[in-house]
Amino acid sequence: MTPEQCAASCKRQVLELGAAFGSCPTSQRRARELGLSGWSFYIAGRGGALGSDARADTVAAALGFISPDAVRGGWEESRRVGTADIAAQCLTEWCNWGREMFSEMPKVARLVELCERVVIEADATAMPLFAAWRAMPIPDDSVGGRSAVLFHLMREHRTGTNLLVSRSCGLSPLEALIAGPEGEEAAMAFGWPPPYPPRLPLMRKFAYADALADRVAGQAYRVLDPAERRELVELLTVATATASGR
Repeated sequence: MTPEQCAASCKRQVLELGAAFGSCPTSQRRARELGLSGWSFYIAGRGGALGSDARADTVAAALGFISPDAVRGGWEESRRVGTADIAAQCLTEWCNWGREMFSEMPKVARLVELCERVVIEADATAMPLFAAWRAMPIPDDSVGGRSAVLFHLMREHRTGTNLLVSRSCGLSPLEALIAGPEGEEAAMAFGWPPPYPPRLPLMRKFAYADALADRVAGQAYRVLDPAERRELVELLTVATATASGR
């Protein structure tokens, strides 16, 4: 398995693992305990790694695929709690979720080892969110807690790669969402109001950008040999099934 193939195969898993954490009851409960909407907790939970003094427009630029107006609303609401504090608490919740979800999963220690090597190898150039999250200390050193944080870092790296490559291929964030597999549903979920651009003229450019993103993200997977890449894909598939209850 080549690094590019490994990145392509891991993409769905890391995105699904991120979605599984976002929808788990404990993360939603933590938002309510802080007096925040789930949206504000999500925005500050990701963008807060940039620091409490970051401006909403800066956070929107880093998040990229989310409408600036939607980022601004969530960011300003979360300021009364402290956006950096929310990010730290979100990281703790990732650890709690991972400890509960993955501690007993077969070969989880091996999965952590492989993921750590990829995350350390990954180039953070032009990916401020990934760089900021990677610099944060992990509050829980259990194997389950570390696994979940590494899944989060791999998701931020892939999302940052997608954003970087989409822009370099001439796609706006909204156009990339419209041309993607979820189309208008994704645009609405990320706060972009209609009318939307037609999908068909964007799809060829999106396909090229997606393939290029596999190549760019795949550079981090060069640290693994072909057999280890296959093993990583297999173990991430097990983790995804575990998180979804399959």
